[in-house]
Amino acid sequence: MKNKVITVVHGSYSNTGRIGKGVQAKGFEEVRCCLPTGDTLPDCFDDIAGAVVFGGPMSANDDDTLDFIAKELVWIDKVMEQGVPFLGICLGAQMLARTMGATVKPHDDGWHEIGFNQVVPTDAGEELLGDMGFFYQWHGEGFDLPSGCDLLATSATGYFPHQMFQAAPQAYGVQFHPECSLDIIKLWMTEAAHRLEERGAQQPEEQLANAEKYDHLVDAWVPGFLDRWLGESPARENVRDAAE
Repeated sequence: MKNKVITVVHGSYSNTGRIGKGVQAKGFEEVRCCLPTGDTLPDCFDDIAGAVVFGGPMSANDDDTLDFIAKELVWIDKVMEQGVPFLGICLGAQMLARTMGATVKPHDDGWHEIGFNQVVPTDAGEELLGDMGFFYQWHGEGFDLPSGCDLLATSATGYFPHQMFQAAPQAYGVQFHPECSLDIIKLWMTEAAHRLEERGAQQPEEQLANAEKYDHLVDAWVPGFLDRWLGESPARENVRDAAE
């Protein structure tokens, strides 16, 4: 039975947040991998129900200088070849785009999206995103839409127009951070306070005020998205098998 979800993070401090909690709530075993601290990625996918690659301060273009980025790019390609449900978040979405031949680069004028920004569903993404408007973001690079993929959401700022895309029936890339709850937001603003000086970054007061408005909406949206992405949970599958 496929009962494991691999969550790939890029620092010992990294937190998979409401995505990790949601995966566990569905009855899956979360298996966390952090290559920079010595973990390895699985080669066999027989018991893997899904894979998530999270964000980080490095670039998807760092495969020439960071060995773990090179390894993750190859691994993402294997995940996609095997048809394993995949979710790329921020850096993870950029890496997915790169494996599919798209360009990843900073904004030409140095704009960043740091804080809560409005994500606008396309016609293709309206059913999935519904009334969701604002998600937390923390990035200075974006990606071109890979060939053959469906664009599900764009950005109201216009700086990074590719916010969510679908690469396969159960493969998504999102530029925003649905995993980020208030405690993660506070941690990032503290541990990476220098990034708040970037062009376009919202200051802490604005971020916290926006968290009051939007955090609970993201919290309510994530479980439904995980149901759509991962499908039936192991618990429901066991009940169904027992009844047959």
